[in-house]
Amino acid sequence: MSYVTHNEETQYMLEQMKAVLAADSPTGYTRHAAALVYHAFEALGFAPQYTNKGGVLVRLSEGEPSESSNGILLEAHLDTLGAMVAQVKDNGRLRVSPLGGMNANNAETENVYVVTRSEKMLEGTLQMKNASVHVNGEYNKTERSWDNLEVVLDEEAYTKAETEKLGIMTGDIVCFDPRTRVTASGYIKSRFLDDKLSVAILLGYARHLSQGAKTKRPVHCHITVFEEVGHGGSASFPEGVSEVLSVDMGCVGEGLACRETQVSICAKDSGGPYHYDVVSGLIEAAKRENVDFAVDVYPFYGSDAEAGLRAGHDVRHGLIGAGVYASHGYERSHVKGMENTLKLLKAYLG
Repeated sequence: MSYVTHNEETQYMLEQMKAVLAADSPTGYTRHAAALVYHAFEALGFAPQYTNKGGVLVRLSEGEPSESSNGILLEAHLDTLGAMVAQVKDNGRLRVSPLGGMNANNAETENVYVVTRSEKMLEGTLQMKNASVHVNGEYNKTERSWDNLEVVLDEEAYTKAETEKLGIMTGDIVCFDPRTRVTASGYIKSRFLDDKLSVAILLGYARHLSQGAKTKRPVHCHITVFEEVGHGGSASFPEGVSEVLSVDMGCVGEGLACRETQVSICAKDSGGPYHYDVVSGLIEAAKRENVDFAVDVYPFYGSDAEAGLRAGHDVRHGLIGAGVYASHGYERSHVKGMENTLKLLKAYLG
């Protein structure tokens, strides 16, 4: 069984989420997923453009003329974790280097796709070296680190020369299977909900505006492509923007209040506090419209909004997102968390 909804808005977001999750986009290899998002905005009647970095920038609402210098930039990132081929080994297997914060402890045994420079895709699995328990007496004691993992290709390639003959070379991208599922109870399970779930939510908000909803302030949207390495939101600020709101995953874990069914409002993360007035405005909007939310402090986190401030942009900043458990692993959220995030965007910007 799978989740069934008669809410067209939710159905649209789920469809977009599944589409972007299925489009591989490790940091540095995002153009195909960006094209998908670009065309989704076009289909809604907007006029997106690509940034030089390869992100997608689009104006969603003109707002009122008196508010032209008080625009808001919504950001979500399309790039994900992944890996890069660092060496073709003598045994034909691949040593890889992580892209972003991919953790070796939860990457082991995942199915992967190696993308060559000619766009050829070759399947394989990320395994520990000497991965057979019946052969390796040190299996349980071996540290799961990138030095101890390798990609085993699903090809008859047992030497460096045989693997290179397949077209593989150092610098090729390694994409991880997201393993996306939406359960009958509404839970969303997948790698890379951080932050493709939010990309789908912003497409849902764009759909809302395309159907005639108005905003007082000009609203822009930037789908960034280098967030996982820290500079996705550092550039491409449209003229007149005075505030940036990052729509990224909300943290779920011990010591935090947020659940997967809620929208999280971040008051502070490892980069410092978010703008007090923005956080207060988000809380007020959530209370006014009965949005199910939580306010939390994230201990190990950074956002596109902060990247913009560090780049020198004089803007207020905030961060919200649907609750996501097991971040940077096999993540879990809920349809209600997605819906509550959209409700907060409508309440805050309406």
